[in-house]
Amino acid sequence: MSKAGLTRCPWPGTDPLYVAYHDEEWGVPERDDRALYEKLMLDGFQAGLSWITILRKRDAFRRAFDDFTPEKIARYKPKKVAALMQDEGIVRNRAKIEGAILSARVWLDMMETGPGFSAFLWDFVDGKPIVNRYKTIKEIPAETALSRAISKELKSRGFKFCGPTIVYAFMQATGMVNDHLTNCPRHAACVALARI
Repeated sequence: MSKAGLTRCPWPGTDPLYVAYHDEEWGVPERDDRALYEKLMLDGFQAGLSWITILRKRDAFRRAFDDFTPEKIARYKPKKVAALMQDEGIVRNRAKIEGAILSARVWLDMMETGPGFSAFLWDFVDGKPIVNRYKTIKEIPAETALSRAISKELKSRGFKFCGPTIVYAFMQATGMVNDHLTNCPRHAACVALARI
């Protein structure tokens, strides 16, 4: 993917799965409540691991977690947690699994008593992506004052595994911020998608 001097962000390397994720998903504004829950949970499972590890296990995660349907996950019992702990296709971390269940319950509460999960998140950026203009990977922060504020609010509501660095990665993935490098074709593409 190279057009007239434009080059893809370097972080996906040449792994076809990673390249497809970069070219088709990362930075695309996501506004679906359930999809945002899924992405936040996967980012939480990533803590201490590389994103490509999670990406390779994403289909197994979706199967194991009922396609990340919060209404189902919120009802998981200890027997289901035990089964998930035996599932070699996912990251078998009890605290993260139990965190996903607790977070599903908070998500349900937010959907029932407020404007919804998507509206809650996008309100932090006034409903439109923050467009950064970084030229190199080194310029991109691991967290920001905004990711710290969102993290604090999510934690206060009961979400788990949502520290400022996880939240910033989530914001990048869901297009709340556009951190494609300016010489990457996806930078302009995601700017255009944000206007739709």
